[in-house]
Amino acid sequence: MEETEESNANKKCTTKTRSFRGRANPHKHQYQYQYQYQHQLLQYSNQYGFCNQNQYPRYYPALLPLPPQIPLQLALTPPLPQNQSFRTKIHLQKPSCKLNDPPLAASSEAHVQNVTISPAPEEVQRPKILPPKDDNGRRVIGSRTPQALVAARRPDSGGVEGPVISLIANHFLVRFDPSQRIFHYNVEISPNPSKEIARMIKQKLVEENSVELSGALPAYDGRKNLYSPVEFQNDRLEFHVSLPIPTSKSTLPNGEFSNLLEKRQQHKLFRISIKLVSKIDGKELSSYLSKEGDDWIPLPQDYLHALDIILRESPTEKCISVGRSLYSSSMGGTKAIGGGAVGLRGFFQSLRPTQQGLALNVDFSVTAFHESIGVIPYLQKRLEFLRDLSQRKTRGLIGEERKEVEKALKNIRIFVCHRETVQRYRVYGLTDEATENLWFADRDGKNLRLVTYFKDHYNYDIQFRNLPCLQISRRKPCYLPMELCMICEGQKFLGKLSDDQTARILKMGCQRPRQRKEIIDEVMRGPVGPRSGTQGREFNLNVSVEMTRLNGRILQPPKLKLGDGGHVRDLVPSRHDRQWNLLDSHVFEGTKIERWALISFGGTSDQKSYIPKFINQLSQRCEQLGIFLNKNTIVSPQFESTQVLNKVSLLESKLKKLQRAASNNLQLLICVMERKHKGYADLKRIAETSIGVVSQCCLYPNLSRLTSQFLANLALKINAKVGGCTVALYNSLPSQIPRLFRSDEPVIFMGADVTHPHPLDDYSPSVAAVVGSMNWPAANKYVSRMRSQTHRQEIIQELGVMVWELLDDFYQEVNKLPQRIIFFRDGVSETQFYKVLQEELQAIRVACSRFPGYKPLITFAVVQKRHHTRLFPFETDPSSTQNQCLDENIPPGTVVDTVISHPKEFDFYLCSHWGVKGTSRPTHYHILWDENQFTSDELQKLVYNLCYTFVRCTKPVSLVPPAYYAHLAAYRGRLYLERSDSTAYTRSASTFSRAAPPKATPLPKLSENVKNLMFYC
Repeated sequence: MEETEESNANKKCTTKTRSFRGRANPHKHQYQYQYQYQHQLLQYSNQYGFCNQNQYPRYYPALLPLPPQIPLQLALTPPLPQNQSFRTKIHLQKPSCKLNDPPLAASSEAHVQNVTISPAPEEVQRPKILPPKDDNGRRVIGSRTPQALVAARRPDSGGVEGPVISLIANHFLVRFDPSQRIFHYNVEISPNPSKEIARMIKQKLVEENSVELSGALPAYDGRKNLYSPVEFQNDRLEFHVSLPIPTSKSTLPNGEFSNLLEKRQQHKLFRISIKLVSKIDGKELSSYLSKEGDDWIPLPQDYLHALDIILRESPTEKCISVGRSLYSSSMGGTKAIGGGAVGLRGFFQSLRPTQQGLALNVDFSVTAFHESIGVIPYLQKRLEFLRDLSQRKTRGLIGEERKEVEKALKNIRIFVCHRETVQRYRVYGLTDEATENLWFADRDGKNLRLVTYFKDHYNYDIQFRNLPCLQISRRKPCYLPMELCMICEGQKFLGKLSDDQTARILKMGCQRPRQRKEIIDEVMRGPVGPRSGTQGREFNLNVSVEMTRLNGRILQPPKLKLGDGGHVRDLVPSRHDRQWNLLDSHVFEGTKIERWALISFGGTSDQKSYIPKFINQLSQRCEQLGIFLNKNTIVSPQFESTQVLNKVSLLESKLKKLQRAASNNLQLLICVMERKHKGYADLKRIAETSIGVVSQCCLYPNLSRLTSQFLANLALKINAKVGGCTVALYNSLPSQIPRLFRSDEPVIFMGADVTHPHPLDDYSPSVAAVVGSMNWPAANKYVSRMRSQTHRQEIIQELGVMVWELLDDFYQEVNKLPQRIIFFRDGVSETQFYKVLQEELQAIRVACSRFPGYKPLITFAVVQKRHHTRLFPFETDPSSTQNQCLDENIPPGTVVDTVISHPKEFDFYLCSHWGVKGTSRPTHYHILWDENQFTSDELQKLVYNLCYTFVRCTKPVSLVPPAYYAHLAAYRGRLYLERSDSTAYTRSASTFSRAAPPKATPLPKLSENVKNLMFYC
C-alpha cells in the first residue's frame, strides 16, 4: 500500500456529489469524473502559474498503455449499497457534547445550550482582579497566582523628544461592527485530509447544503475552525461528501503499480461533523481597543483570531500559503535561483491591535520553493557531484553522496509520471539497495524483481539502475524509481540556501521604499489580496486601501568619545547615515598584542606571497587606530593544506604546536583561508575551548586588494576580541538619564537569544546564550555564557545559572552588584510573550536571590526584528493635492510609539541604522516588565545611544548591542556542535519513525583565557 498525500489537489471543487441509483455498473460513467477532476487540478495549478514554468505539462498521460482493467470491485469506505445515495444527516435535537480540544476559547457571550467548553488558554484565563501592589506602586505577581503576571503598561502618552517626521506605515485600518456575532463551529473530517483537500470539501459542502447552513458563506482555516456570520439550522450537523480521489487500498509493497484502473475510478467518501462551539461578538475587542476598558483585561483572542481567518479566506483560495505569507505567480512570476529552487513573490498579512484600532499589517514577501521538475534533473541542479548524471546513467552513490541525496530529497512531496494519477507521496528516505537489486512480494507471495516488473507491465526499461529508489512509506517498504518521479509544485524550500541562492533571493526582495509601497498597494487593490473576496462584506468588515499616516520623531545622535592618542577625541556623528570615520582618531581603548601567529590554509603560491605585505599593512593600520600589533609573529607564518581543516585531530595538533611555540601565552591567531570551509567551526571550537586563544579569520581573495576599510574592520574586530573597545559615550549614561542612573550605582545590561537547528533537523539541540556588560558607566564590554538545551526549546532552561555567573563576574570587575538589570530578550514571538515573561523573569529573580539580600530592579524587554511593519518617509507636495512617498529610507533615530503601537502595552519601533539597500526594517522593542519605571523618552534614548557602542563598526547598528552580542554568542555555540568529521545528530537512512530528541549534548567548556573576552564578535 502506498501512503498518499493529497496536499496538491485543487482548492476548489465544483463537481456535484453523484449518487448511484439502480446502476448495474457503477463504474460506467466514472471516467468523466476522473478527467473532470484532473481538469480542475489543471485550473488550480494555473492559479499559481506553475504550469507554464515547467518543461512538463501539469497532467501526465501514461508513458505506455496501461494494463487491461481487472474486474475487481473495490469497497468504498464506508461501503454503499448499490441503490443508496448520500444524504445529509441532521440531528434535530441539541445533544450534550464535550469538545476535548476546541481551537479557541469561547467568549463570555452566551454559549450554546448543553455544550461543554474546555478551559480557555492561559492568555484568556488571566484574572481581571488586579494583583496587589508592591512598595513602588506596581502590580506584582503573587506566589500562588502566577497567572496574574501582566505585561507592563505604557507609562505615558509616548515620547516627545526629537523633531517630528511625517511617515506612513503598511498598516491598513480595519473597521468592524462590534455587534456582529460570529458563530464558531468545530469541524471534524474523517478520514483526516490535508489542508487543501479539506478546503475542497468545505467548498463543496457549502455549495450543496446552502439550506442547512442558512445560506452562509463561512470562513475556514483548513483544520478544525469554521466561522459563520449567521447561525446554522442546527447546532450539530453531519454531512457526507465524495471527492474523486484515489483510495489506494492495495497491500503490495509497490501497490501503486497494481489495480490502476480501479483506484483511478474510485471516489473517496468523507464524513464531516460540525458542532457549534461558541457565539462571540466584538464588544470586548472594541472596548479593549478604545482605551475605555480595564487596563488588565486581556486581548480577546477568540474574536481577533476569527477575524484573521475571515480576512485570509479569499487569499488562501488563490495563493500558496506558507505560515502567515501567501505566494502567487501573479505578483511577478517565478525566478530560478539555482540549485533546484525558484523564488516566488507574495505578501504577508496579519491583524494587529493598535492605538488607531484594529489594523491589517500587509508586507511584501519573497521565499524559495522547490522547482517542479523531475527528480533526476532536480538532483543534477541541487548537487554538484551529480551534474553529469544524465551522461553517466550507470553510476551509483557511495558513502557521503548517498547521505547528501537523501538529505536533499527527504520530506519532499512527489508524484509519478509513468501513469495517469493525481496521487501525491512524501519521500521518507532512500532504499538501501540499488534499483536493480530490489525485489518485492506480490499478493500471492511470489517474489518479483522491480526492474523486470516495469519491463513486463509498462514495457519500460529503468535507466538509472544503480541509483536507489525513493522510499515513500514511513512504516514499510514502498519503492518508486527516481526517474519516474516529479517534484510537486508549491513546496517551500526547506534546505539551507547556498550563498548564491541567498543573494538571488535577497535581490528579489530588495525593493526601495517607493517600489515596496507600490507593491503593497497593488496587493490591497489586486485580485489575490485580503480585500478580494466577499468575506469582508459577509462579516461587516471594511479594510481601508490607504496606508496609515502618522508622525514619528528623530532622536539626536549622542556625542562619542574616542582615544586620547588621536587628533580627534570626541565627535557627534553628523552625516545623514550617522556614520563616522577614524581617519584622524584612535579607538577609545586600544590593546597591545605582542605574541601572535598566522596560519594559512590552502592558497596558490601567488596568494601566499601576499602574506608579508598583509602583516605589514595590518600592523600599520592598527597603529593608526591606536592598537599595537607586533610586526613580527611569534613564529614564521605557517602554511598548511586545506585538507588539514577536514581532519580535526590534525588541525588540533597544528594549533597546539603554535601555542607551545608561544610558551602557551599566545594572544591572537590569524587564520587565512583559500575559501569558506566547514572546518571553520572546528577551528573556532578548538581555539576557544582547547587551546585558549582568540582567532580572526579572513579569506585570500580579500588579501589581494588590501583596502584601508578592510584593514580597519579587521583591526576593530581584533581589538575587541583581545579586550579593547572602539568607542564610548562622551556623556555617560548617568548624565543622560539622571533620574534613574547614578555613577556609584552600577547597572548591568544583559542580552539573551536562543538559536535553533535547521528546519529539517529534528534531532540537534538548541543553543542559548546570555551576555552581560562588565563595566560601568561605559557599558561597552560584554561577557557571554552559552548552554545547549532541548531541541527547539525557546525558553532558556539554564537562564538562572548563566545570569548568576554574569552577576558574579560583574561583581569581580566593578566590586559591586548592579542596582538595576536591563534585560533584552531576542527571538521571542508574540505568542510566547507571557510564557517567557513568566518563566525567565522568575529565573532572573532566583539568580539574584543567591546573593544574600540582593533585589535589583529589573526591566525585561523583548527585541523583535522578524516583524513586517515598515515605515516610509512621507511629504505633502505643496504644488499639488497629491501626497507622495519619498524614495528613501527613514533616517537613523526614527522612533514611533503612537498610532501603530500597542493600544495599552509599552512598546515602540526604533530605526537606529541607515538602510543602504532595500527598505529599512525598524526594530520593535516591547517592554514586558519594568520595575525601573522608565519613561518613553528615557528608554528610547537609552536604546538608541547604546546602538552607537557596537564594537565591530563605526556606525549605529539596527539592534541594541546586548541583543546583538547574544545572537552572535548563540551562533558561536551552534558552531561548537558542528563537527566536520562527526556523524553526530544524524540518523540512519532506514529510520522512518520520528524519535524523541535526545538529551542535549553539553557545549565544550570555554578556556579560562577567553571566557571573559568578546571572542564571539
